[in-house]
Amino acid sequence: MKLTKLISAALFILLIASACKDDDNGLKVQSHDSNEMMSIMHAMNSKMDAMQMTGDADHDFANMMVMHHQGAIDMANKELEKGDDATIKSMAQQIIAKQTAEKADLTAWLQNDTPVASPEGEAFDAEMMDVMKKMKNWKDIQVLTGNTDHDFSELMIVHHQTAVDNAGSILHHGHHDNIKEMAKMMITDQNKEITDFSAWLMTNKGY
Repeated sequence: MKLTKLISAALFILLIASACKDDDNGLKVQSHDSNEMMSIMHAMNSKMDAMQMTGDADHDFANMMVMHHQGAIDMANKELEKGDDATIKSMAQQIIAKQTAEKADLTAWLQNDTPVASPEGEAFDAEMMDVMKKMKNWKDIQVLTGNTDHDFSELMIVHHQTAVDNAGSILHHGHHDNIKEMAKMMITDQNKEITDFSAWLMTNKGY
């Protein structure tokens, strides 16, 4: 009986050692402070945090999304520079094309808009800031590996979900039809990209 227990204990120790060895050769976690994609997101968050709210839902949504889109463009350019996976690089190119065009449309609209504060606009601003806070917290718990394709995919899911949430909110609080149409397009495009990034991550460990 004692011999059986000793053998079982020895086998258990060997299994643990083997698992540790596999971990050593598997996932490598990189510090967020050393991660280039995370640095881009931190810079984007700092700019959005400094934005002055007007209390006009459409105006504040458009202004925030200009900065938010630029963050996506910067991350996608970093993916093209340092990524290896053809599928993810293709998605990065699509993001640059779509969000550059949307950013230009939002910027042009802002130049011709005079914000008017309202209680509903202030309610939207509060919702948008809650969403941004969620993004900042969510991105900071992501496991990053230093693999550009993996980290870009992980963080773009967080980034895109924020846009989808804010776009959904402006559909309820906004008044300008062209802003609502842009929001609907963001929801459609970015939900699809979230699905595509998730599918890629399911089959690619990123290390």
